[in-house]
Amino acid sequence: MQLSSVTTAKLIFLDKAWQNRREIIDALCQCLYEEGAVSDKALFEEAVWQREQLSETGFEQGIAIPHGKSSTVKRPTFAAVRLTQPVEDWPTMGGEDSVSLVFLLAVPDGDDAGHLRLLSSLSLALMDENNVAALRAAPTVDAFLAKLDVSEAPQEKVVVNESGKSLVVITSCSAGIAHTYMAAEALEKAGAAKGIRVYSEKQGASGTEDELTPEQIAQAEGVIFAATLPPKGRERFAGKPFISTSVSEPLKDAEGLIDRILQQPDGIVAADANATTVTSSRPQSFGARLYQGVSSGISYMIPVIVAAGLMIGIGQLSASMVGVTAIGEARYGSDPNTFLQICHYLTQYGNMIMKFMYPVFAAFMAYSIADRPGLVPGFIGGAFAGGLHYTLWAQTGGIPSGFLGALLLGMIAGLLADWLNRHIHLHKHLQAMKPMLIVPGISVLVIFFLNFYFVDPVFGGINRFFQQFILDHGNSSALTLAVIITSLTAFDLGGPVNKSAGAIAIGLAADHIFPLTARVLGIVIPPIGIGLATVIDRYVVRQRVFDENQRVTGTTSLILGFLAIGEGAIPFMLKNPVITISINITGAIIGSLIAISFGSVQWFPLPAIWGWPLVQNLPAYLAGMTTGVLFIAFANVFVRFYLIKAGKMTLN
Repeated sequence: MQLSSVTTAKLIFLDKAWQNRREIIDALCQCLYEEGAVSDKALFEEAVWQREQLSETGFEQGIAIPHGKSSTVKRPTFAAVRLTQPVEDWPTMGGEDSVSLVFLLAVPDGDDAGHLRLLSSLSLALMDENNVAALRAAPTVDAFLAKLDVSEAPQEKVVVNESGKSLVVITSCSAGIAHTYMAAEALEKAGAAKGIRVYSEKQGASGTEDELTPEQIAQAEGVIFAATLPPKGRERFAGKPFISTSVSEPLKDAEGLIDRILQQPDGIVAADANATTVTSSRPQSFGARLYQGVSSGISYMIPVIVAAGLMIGIGQLSASMVGVTAIGEARYGSDPNTFLQICHYLTQYGNMIMKFMYPVFAAFMAYSIADRPGLVPGFIGGAFAGGLHYTLWAQTGGIPSGFLGALLLGMIAGLLADWLNRHIHLHKHLQAMKPMLIVPGISVLVIFFLNFYFVDPVFGGINRFFQQFILDHGNSSALTLAVIITSLTAFDLGGPVNKSAGAIAIGLAADHIFPLTARVLGIVIPPIGIGLATVIDRYVVRQRVFDENQRVTGTTSLILGFLAIGEGAIPFMLKNPVITISINITGAIIGSLIAISFGSVQWFPLPAIWGWPLVQNLPAYLAGMTTGVLFIAFANVFVRFYLIKAGKMTLN
């Protein structure tokens, strides 16, 4: 694509002194509107900002490529500006947040192919440092456009060296657009410099492009997985040396990656036809495997939480519109009012979906460790952690192990299935028995005994201890008891410890011994605080400290928090338990102590927003809640910012 053919000289601005990202986007949108490229500036600018909220559009070398898809765009085009001084508020993937060359793309809604062609062409044009330098030095707009078109001139294909070496590459990123193509281009160029042919398969937003052929794979010395998302068709590379890295790494050190795959690969893609796991010559540390498993489990668990929260919210909010606040009570299931019956069962439906949160988490945690052999034992372990066995076995009084049980059982399921899959060797005629019978049979049996003799007794004992602890302090001062109840409520966000605290707190309130103020604040403050942190991070420390998935989860947590559903924040607790739990407890304690000290009282178990009118001294309640929420939000942002700068935490 000749880039000059999709823009005009009137859409290119050189040496402007615009001061910040908002001013730049507004000015470029205005010029697109004035040139007739978009029919409604406001709607198009809104589409651009919606895309900005998804992930960073700033890249290396001080370049940003914001883009918007809208029905108001008449034709694919772009506007560009070269700044006299870099702006320092544009989030970039590398965290520099400094941009001086901006290209704003406008694409008609539904024109995915045009969007990707334009974005990939521009991304590849900006890969060459010499070309970027020429763009910065271009004296006129015509010279600027000419430099863009020079980069599009056909290049001679790379020829492999005399030894016939070649490599294959899979690239993908969460957005599936710019970095997918830029990483592939960087590796192809680095290979060319070494006389090595690099074939790249881009697994982008429009599907798989330049799919690798069996011949290319067979001839390759190894495979590089430069991917944020799990690569598709990994089993094609069985027996090949591999390395796995983030999609941004080739942009930093493509030559280093090629040296690494040839000299010190991470391992060999497993040749077992019944599995797609990899065997590694440099095994990951235990902590790295656990972290990767937790991250994978969280990403699959999030839709379960969102779906469950949506159903509960619809049911409760709909019922509250007709004055019913306790729609979850069993009596509404047979209420003569059909509307209330539907609201009741929608709420119960959401609660049912929520029961599958831990099974899904543990299943995909185990899957990340052991691939398909880990799915079944992981799911069963998560079912134990969620307490489904107590329900199905009609056992009353059982206390599920919650998120700690899901972590332990998911990890054990994955490690055990992986070990069995790699160490059990059968005759080729019996090979099918391993994935269908032996591995799942042994692993689920081990999970049963582990849960029966260790997980349930240990965590049940812990929860019973907390129950007794609360009872023993029932006659203590109001503030002491508030600290205890709030701490245990905020500890595991709807888990067994939370429920244990709730049972005692509701009992004390029912006897009119101690109100539920601390309890309800301990429910809502953590999820709202964590959700707020994912929104304000870039304004507080001028960069993102949460990745794209966490920002989506944070929005869900923020909304569900007002509905008194703490489970939306569980993904953060699972990924960084020490940080998240300690900040949650501290913030919830601060909020509840402020509210109670200023005379706020809530006797009803209604922590959601529709229960606020029943609070005595609502201003004190809101003041305490706001303080606790702000503490959690800012503490999360600053702690994560420090850890990222210290190199102890990454966003990948």
